[in-house]
Amino acid sequence: MDIIEFFEQSAGKWFSQRTLHNLTSGKLEAGKSELKIEILPATDPAVIQLCSEHSLNPASAPLAGVRVTWNPMADQNHKNGSRLLVPIPNSDNPKTGKLLQSAGPASKNALAKSAEGITTRYIIGEDDVLTLIGESEGFYAEERLWYLIPNLRIRTSVVKQPSGITIASFCSEIRMGVTQPAAETASAETRS
Repeated sequence: MDIIEFFEQSAGKWFSQRTLHNLTSGKLEAGKSELKIEILPATDPAVIQLCSEHSLNPASAPLAGVRVTWNPMADQNHKNGSRLLVPIPNSDNPKTGKLLQSAGPASKNALAKSAEGITTRYIIGEDDVLTLIGESEGFYAEERLWYLIPNLRIRTSVVKQPSGITIASFCSEIRMGVTQPAAETASAETRS
């Protein structure tokens, strides 16, 4: 799997359940969100603008863009938001590259919290696990995403901040609105 296939597989609406653990203070926090992940064409004005901000031609992004929108459920401390991602694969190895991110409102996403001024790179392992690494002076974030099955993915992260605080998180994400294929539906109706 390459970055394009990974993000294409992510398209859709997801239910996300997350647990954050502040390893410095021991404080735990849990939350639920709805995520919407959509693929954007290279002609989308937001993709063109993000590439321009990084002095890149949108044509160099084979997937164009991915917009992630989140809506926390029953959590008044966190706000709705969205972020645009544009993967730029390395020409010699498409399983590695960098990930452009739009600046946006505060996010629970480990890498998005301090995306400004941080170059995020990605690696897709032989096991199809996507690892995102963002770092700058005193800041380090590593996020890993993978699919257990096509409609269930897992996301973990570790963030080390310049203040010395380290936060770890675990998310399970289930694709919403999936229907049974026609063959399975017909088989189930025949049995009843």
